[in-house]
Amino acid sequence: MAAMSKNPDAPGAGGLSIALIGPNEVRRKEVARALAAFPGGTIREFAGFPPDLDVLPQMLEQHYDVVVIDLDSNPKYALEIVEAIFATGSATVMVYSALADLELALKCMRAGAREFLTLPLVSSEIAEALARVSIRVPGTSNAKRPARKLFVFLGSKGGCGVTTVSSNFAVSLAQESGQSTLLIDLGLPLGDAALNLGMVTEYSTTSAFQDYSRLDASFLSSLLARHSSGLAVLAAPGEFPRTAAPHEAIDKLLTVARQNFDFVVVDAGSRLDLRGTALFEESANLYLITQIGVSELRNANRMITQFFSARGSKLQIVLNRFIPHALGFDDKRIAKALTRPADWKIPDDYATARRTQNTPTPIALEDSPISRSIRTMARRACGVPKSREKGGLLRALWPFGRSEE
Repeated sequence: MAAMSKNPDAPGAGGLSIALIGPNEVRRKEVARALAAFPGGTIREFAGFPPDLDVLPQMLEQHYDVVVIDLDSNPKYALEIVEAIFATGSATVMVYSALADLELALKCMRAGAREFLTLPLVSSEIAEALARVSIRVPGTSNAKRPARKLFVFLGSKGGCGVTTVSSNFAVSLAQESGQSTLLIDLGLPLGDAALNLGMVTEYSTTSAFQDYSRLDASFLSSLLARHSSGLAVLAAPGEFPRTAAPHEAIDKLLTVARQNFDFVVVDAGSRLDLRGTALFEESANLYLITQIGVSELRNANRMITQFFSARGSKLQIVLNRFIPHALGFDDKRIAKALTRPADWKIPDDYATARRTQNTPTPIALEDSPISRSIRTMARRACGVPKSREKGGLLRALWPFGRSEE
């Protein structure tokens, strides 16, 4: 068992209980001092890694809101510890390193770390990281568990990028909120949300709809695949379904999903035929995806005026692949066509979109203009406060909570 120093009465971090694991005493003490600058919680130092992962549960037997781990002493084993803690879902994991290395940061994120701290530590960065954790952890002084929400993504026509936006929004939402998040792909007949996330799934929505009368939390859980970000995914079928799912089946799926997940994100493709389902109930948050083009803007105008004009803030208009003044459309003309200004503009970045389509890494896990825009959408959706970042290298590490807004 690693040697420990226990400081139960030491000033801590805003009401959070923190375990600090660091074999290197100099680095560990630097982090401990930085954390102790934020009063109200407790910090417990562990002067070494557990001899093996089987000992880890005993080492962390006391509940901790946050576990902070030294990467540099043994990077490979430190990542295994991160994965083990993340798998239990018992604490938020932070890592620290003297190396501001993007590749290492991405490895940590995929293992389950939510914050990457670079030495020497900056007080404002620590404060922002702890604030994000406080929001995620129920029972802390500033924490409020968010109301369960349904987010539906609908395209003004096929090819507008609904799947790209919705799937990456879901990944960002899961990471930013720290809450349970489910992505359901209803973009039939052949949806490709799982493909966008680099996932191969065994079951699909067809499995849920075949005998929807027995659909419950246990059955739904058995159908889900898990993305490395923590996102749960119910994929679309890989083959054309023989029959369309009745509205009752879709409503049952949404009911069970919302009872068991804090956030449910639905890729509805361009399926206006589902307007009679719970997808479009008043409590649902609808994101209408369109582009700057005559047909796309015309379709969006018709959908807004005929179906969604009364939704107010529950309807958010997203201009995808946005290029200023494309086809001669300025902001005034676009707002007139849409009956109001667009809420979001996701920039056109063909190279990034194309590259991520051909790799298992989704856009949300890279740093690009597209990912930053989608991440901002997710932060607003789950109520995470804006954070401010400075410096090019910190922008490169944005998946750990840095924001460029």
